[in-house]
Amino acid sequence: MSILSQVNLGLALTREEYVEQLISYQVALSELGYQVYVQKRPVVMVFEGWDAAGKGGSIKRITEKLDPRGYVVYPIAAPEGEDKTHHYLYRFWRRLPEGGQIAVFDRSWYGRVMVERIEGFCNEVAWKRAYREINQFERQLVDFGTIMFKFWIHISKDEQLRRFEERQVTPYKSWKLTAEDWRNRDKWDQYEAAVEEMLLRTSTLSAPWTIVEDSDKWYGRVKVMRTIVQSLRKELNYDPEILKTKLKADSKKVKGTTIADEISAELGQAMDFRRDGEPGNKKKGKGGKDKAGSDRGNKEKAGEEN
Repeated sequence: MSILSQVNLGLALTREEYVEQLISYQVALSELGYQVYVQKRPVVMVFEGWDAAGKGGSIKRITEKLDPRGYVVYPIAAPEGEDKTHHYLYRFWRRLPEGGQIAVFDRSWYGRVMVERIEGFCNEVAWKRAYREINQFERQLVDFGTIMFKFWIHISKDEQLRRFEERQVTPYKSWKLTAEDWRNRDKWDQYEAAVEEMLLRTSTLSAPWTIVEDSDKWYGRVKVMRTIVQSLRKELNYDPEILKTKLKADSKKVKGTTIADEISAELGQAMDFRRDGEPGNKKKGKGGKDKAGSDRGNKEKAGEEN
């Protein structure tokens, strides 16, 4: 039985569960992002997955509450210029984060064993050798102290078609759909076989894959956030205050007030750290009102975005 065939794509969250848990993990991640800086640990996040699976949406939710000075997102396409004249890992080595920084790769070095394999951009000897090269590369990063995350964002073939068709008729989404997406879809079975082998041969103890069930985007985004927060808590030996006092595993209402309501009021305080470790003044919106309420409203609106 294949790995992907065992993935439960029926998992889902209600809107209320999504908003509660997303805000909780975003606030926790903002604290952990500061600890990444304080402890000078480099963090690498790799996102791979089917076209239209939701990689960009998950990355957006990760970065929304992070200090913009502390992370960079690399959208990876075909190599150009100097990158094209070197070993395929060269362009990733030169983009690795320094201590205290987070690098997010939207597509990555795994293109070697997927698109380059399927499209014939490298020969069979080269892509078969890449499994060993990639494992060694990631092991070096982890041994150096890098905190590594690898996500495969998974949806079904039918769900991908539904999202493609939705993008075609939605003006603000249509730019995302290209002729290449349709060509890749025609090779679904070939890509699926390549993904299976990739997951099997490159999910190691030091750098394991996390498969994200993303037929329901809300569930997928929360799973990504939860995985990151839990791993960073362990690696940094730090428990965000918001999780110690507010977050409950069942994400249910407490005495008529949701956890999201309570923690949103503390959002400004949780973000109220500066790079020098000194707390600043809590920001106010127009009329002197706290911005937490509007942040919560933005999160609800985000649930309807792609």
